[in-house]
Amino acid sequence: MSGLTDFFPSRTVSLYMARSFLINTFAFLFGLVLILQTLDLLSESGRILTYPGNGDAQVWKYVSLRTPQIIATFLPFSVLLGTIITLSTLNQNSEVIAMKASGLSAHQVLAPLMLAGLGVAAISFTFNDRIVSRASATLAQWKKVEYGPLPVDRGDRSNVWVRDGTHLIHVQQIRGRGDAAQLAGVTVYEREGAVLKSLVSGKRATRDGSGWRLPAAQRFDVAGGTMTPLGTIKIGDGVRPDQFTLSNVDAESMSFGALREAVSDLKAAGRPTKALEGSLWHKLSGPLSAVLMPLLGAVAAFGIARSGKLFVRAVIGMGLGFLYFVADNFALAMGNLGAYPPFLAAWAPFLLFAMIGEAVLLKTEE
Repeated sequence: MSGLTDFFPSRTVSLYMARSFLINTFAFLFGLVLILQTLDLLSESGRILTYPGNGDAQVWKYVSLRTPQIIATFLPFSVLLGTIITLSTLNQNSEVIAMKASGLSAHQVLAPLMLAGLGVAAISFTFNDRIVSRASATLAQWKKVEYGPLPVDRGDRSNVWVRDGTHLIHVQQIRGRGDAAQLAGVTVYEREGAVLKSLVSGKRATRDGSGWRLPAAQRFDVAGGTMTPLGTIKIGDGVRPDQFTLSNVDAESMSFGALREAVSDLKAAGRPTKALEGSLWHKLSGPLSAVLMPLLGAVAAFGIARSGKLFVRAVIGMGLGFLYFVADNFALAMGNLGAYPPFLAAWAPFLLFAMIGEAVLLKTEE
């Protein structure tokens, strides 16, 4: 335990550095969120108020749902900017020189910032998992109804379309999972090629072998305009329950546990999951970028410290940080396309820039 504490500066210095880092980070985050939320609201408020009956309450509701998304997106940028300002200030005030004169290495100087970054990463993961995912799901659903009244959310799937050969099956709502799934408001669009021939509808359908049992069904003939009672029939032979429950999995709108469960269900059904696996891993690697930023921004405090080009060093640190975000988004996009394996798509930029940051630090200072 003593070896671990010896790696850090004194308690007073560590708390001073961590406090400065956190204050700068969250000050930048507050400013970015305030500006970006204002700009976003200016472009979206017209659509919100277009719906009859909407007013200030709905505008503030939009703000409450959109703000968590903006925070989640720009928290890593704020950590980068907070790191640059903290290290630049320490360097400008010769505090880094004083710490190195006392025998501390560059890694020891950065240790309090990286530990604080780990705390920010934990907060970011919890915030994304508990708040952002729910806000994203609600906002996406609200946009679908054009900012009208939201239906009561009981955790059920709604408005699902599934293809059955040339036919299309539309379900207003589905409850349950697996063979216990129940479909409500079922309409089967029977087609020959691209031509619609008839519509088969029923109130509820339950699992029946490899298909679905639809009682009190009716068929509407498009050409004749006649309605024919069919009684109890079987529809969707070969259509699995997961095609309804997992027809549209939005990784951003799901928590880590829910997404992991959805990926497991899709794998069991033999459906492709590589893009979702990449998003699942990124839910871990994304928040951990807060630990990486002090290492990438270290050039603002070390390196050519005696040249006096503080602004140049800060720009270099910012450049390394922004290159990481570009590489991270690129790798995630390639993973979604299937060009990268899921684990590589999520973790390769993090590991690559951790090595780059370490190499720069060792080369210039150690």
